[in-house]
Amino acid sequence: MLSTLRNPTFRHLFASQLVALLGTGLATVALGLLAWQLAGDNAGAVLGTALAIKMVAYVLLAPVAAAIAERLPRRAFLVALDFIRAGVIACLPFVDQVWQVYVLIFALQAASAGFTPAFQAVIPDVLKDEEEYTNALSLLRLAEDLEQLASPILAALLLTVVSFPVLFAGTVAGFVASALLVVTARLPERARAENSHFWADVTKGIRIYTATPRLRGLMVMEAAVAAAGAMVYVNTVVLVKARLGLGEEAVALAFAGFGAGSMLAAFLLPRILTRLDDRPAMIGGAALMVAGVALVPLVGSLTSLIALWAVIGFGFSLTQTPIGRIINRSAHEADRGAVFAAQFSLSHACWLVTYPLAGWIGATAGMSAVSLALAAIGAVGIFAALMLWPAHDPDGFAHTHDNLPLDHPHLRGERHHTHTFILDSEHPRWSSQH
Repeated sequence: MLSTLRNPTFRHLFASQLVALLGTGLATVALGLLAWQLAGDNAGAVLGTALAIKMVAYVLLAPVAAAIAERLPRRAFLVALDFIRAGVIACLPFVDQVWQVYVLIFALQAASAGFTPAFQAVIPDVLKDEEEYTNALSLLRLAEDLEQLASPILAALLLTVVSFPVLFAGTVAGFVASALLVVTARLPERARAENSHFWADVTKGIRIYTATPRLRGLMVMEAAVAAAGAMVYVNTVVLVKARLGLGEEAVALAFAGFGAGSMLAAFLLPRILTRLDDRPAMIGGAALMVAGVALVPLVGSLTSLIALWAVIGFGFSLTQTPIGRIINRSAHEADRGAVFAAQFSLSHACWLVTYPLAGWIGATAGMSAVSLALAAIGAVGIFAALMLWPAHDPDGFAHTHDNLPLDHPHLRGERHHTHTFILDSEHPRWSSQH
């Protein structure tokens, strides 16, 4: 897996992502402390609203940002967004009103909604070999999991010698370092896209996504991911403190179990995908998550909770990590940014539903009820994915073009032909007849 880091461009991009993630982790801790300083006992409501703002920004703005990205040099676009994120974070220590936090969070997440899909779309252009690309996806997943473990520890160490606003300075440094690493990376030129209207480009990714069977399956599978993830992220503290009667250290250990399971899956995934196709691997991962959530009512100790969270974390990574491979198969190089943005937007729409459900049902009906409700949502998502994503899913198949003149360059005089099939202007719908 580490051999992929021999590619100098990916090495710089990976380092860029690593320092940006670490900075973001510091900001998460600092934001919680800032919310407490501004709102006291209402800090939870402030953070919940900030999380909702984040999700709304992701859902609404990712496709717009992708259309803008197609019209700008990719290096300049990524660097500009890193500096915007650094500038927003630099303002947070000076706020003294809750509404100011909300405005800055929206600006920060709007920049992230543009940066993340554009960054994801660069990687397959840098690493053309599928095995290397799979290794890169696993490394990036490992980086995200390591950040969740390392950032709170680093923040705790820093807070023993400095006050929490200094953590925001660490975040600013992370984004600036990320920008400098992108500047030093030799990014490949973006493939030229077809000339089209701006708003057509805004919707292009979602049109390709919703019309491609394997991507439709991926879309509903995200319901299972969001249901399981919401159970972990929203209700871990309730399970540990209310049900088990344990302290904050136990909360950290439970989250560590989830991270450890995810990291193990990311480490093993390149080998798993040499034996299994993406579809059964991802559906198996989703089934692990849903089963784990359904078993929450049986949890009676910290050990059992950590073990269960590790199983869910393993399934989470098994389901999420191969997404880039699916998008790579399903979009032309020029359209990848738009399709990655559609994935980013649609997946966060699922989280926007499951986050409040996990909190509301848990608070009103208890942990057993919320676990079963979220497991049911996940099970429906898996069933829908099995229906929408055919088990036989070749990259190419024979098809006939009735929509093009016989002298069109794509046809070469033959209306009936076989090739890798991807939706575009010449192949506007998924069918054997065109």
